[in-house]
Formats: sequence, structure tokens, C-alpha cells
Amino acid sequence: MSTAVKRARQEGGGAVLLRRPGPQELHPVRTHRRRRALELALAVAVPLLLVLLWQLAATQSWIDDRVYPAPSTILADGWDRAADGELWPDVWATLKRVLGGYAIGTVTGYALGLLMGALSLVRAALEPLLDALYVVPKLALLPIFLNMFGLGEGPQLALVAATVFFFVWISTMAAVLAVPAGHRDAGQVFGASPWQMFRHVLLPASLPAMLVGARIAAGVAVLVIVASEQIAAADGLGHLIFDSRALFRNDVMFVGIVCVAVLGVVFSEVVRIAGRLLTPWAPRDRGRGQS
Repeated sequence: MSTAVKRARQEGGGAVLLRRPGPQELHPVRTHRRRRALELALAVAVPLLLVLLWQLAATQSWIDDRVYPAPSTILADGWDRAADGELWPDVWATLKRVLGGYAIGTVTGYALGLLMGALSLVRAALEPLLDALYVVPKLALLPIFLNMFGLGEGPQLALVAATVFFFVWISTMAAVLAVPAGHRDAGQVFGASPWQMFRHVLLPASLPAMLVGARIAAGVAVLVIVASEQIAAADGLGHLIFDSRALFRNDVMFVGIVCVAVLGVVFSEVVRIAGRLLTPWAPRDRGRGQS
């Protein structure tokens, strides 16, 4: 906020400062729109500049374009594969595994997180065990899931669900425990039953933080499924990336990487937007100002 000192004088031994209102106070809507335009320009300009630098380095032979193909080459190859229908089966295979595992992981994570956050005895009984399982790298569980479910979609879904579960469980339990004591006291003063306390006090107060955990889990779900598909899958973007690298098709490998990045960003944004719709009372995230 800009401040301009108009006058300063001594009165009774103290300084009186009078300032002129700044642009944000005089024109809040206009200032906010300019700020959002600047943020959007920076968000577009920085990646675009990096892509142009990459293109220049490849065309000028500053880097080996056989190892790092130019963005134009990657775009052309991706367009051809999409037009020929070769890309979409891998995209769909990865997407359905992410959505299926994410749904299972979020439902179980929310249920257990709410239960452990609200009931101290349940938390005391299960938290040490879950803490021990949380630190185990989830890819290390893939052989166990292969033994349990065999080859196919089962191990992939289980791995994504297990990964998402821990992120959602931790954020949900922490959110419930972080509800201020004043909120609980207010509910008790009004004679709220345990169900009313949960529905009208604990859940609304903890829901914004719970949805932040779900958003983080959305990005992690994409990461873990790609790693899993490189190890134990016959299709999917992870398999496409690994198989292309083995065949020295680096242009196709980068097509797969770009698709993974787009899928992760879109999925994370969908979860963020859903969270905003479900919690209109929560502050805006990512430093975005109020309109």
C-alpha cells in the first residue's frame, strides 16, 4: 500500500502524520485487476521463455537434439501420435488408474482421519502403526501388491490408493485436531450433540485444511502411478516414457513427460476448484487476493 506524507508537525510533543490514500484504497477493483494481470503475465512468460531458450539451444546445437529434442519436434510428434490415436490409450490407462486409486485413497483417508481426529482412543490405538507404515516408500509396497492382486490393474490401483491415503489421513487428522477450543466450547454451550458438534463445528472448521491435503495427494497420485507403470504395466504414460527411452525414442519420451505434466496440473487444479466451491468461506490459496 503506497503512503504519501502530506504534513508532519509537532503537537504536544508528538508527531502527527497525515497520509494520502493510495491506489489500492482509491481504486481497489482496478488495482486488483492489474495485479492479477501481472501475475498471469508472469505465469505465462516464465515457462514460455524457458521453452524458447530450449528451442534456441536445440536449433543452434548448444545441446544434443538427439538427447534433448527441440520443443517444436516434441510438439509435432505429440500431435501426430494424438491424431493417429496412438497416444490416447496410454493417457486413458494412466487417467483411470489415477482416478480409481485417488477415489479409494481419499475416501478411506477422510474416514479414518476424521475418526482419529475426533476420538482420542482410536488415535492412540492406530497412530503408531500408521506412522510406521507412512515412512515406508510406497513403491516398496508394489511387490506385495503384485503378490496380492497379481498382474493387472489391482496393484496399480492399490499403490495409488495407499499413497493418497496417507496424505489425506494426515492432513485430515491434523485439521480436526487444530480446530480451536473456542469452537468446541461454543458448541457445548449451545448443547450440541456429538453428531451436531461434528457436523456443524468440527467438519466446517477443518474442511479447508482437509482439501489442501487432497490437492497435494492429487499431484502425488500422478507421480506414483507413472513410476509404477514403468515397473509393472504394459500401457500407460509411465510405460510409454520408459519404453521410449529404452528404444532411444527421446522425442516420444518427452511427449509422455509433457502429458504427465499436463495431467498433473489439470488434476490438481480440478481438485483446487472443487475445494473452493465446497469451502467458499476459506481464504484463497496460492497468494491470490480477494476480488
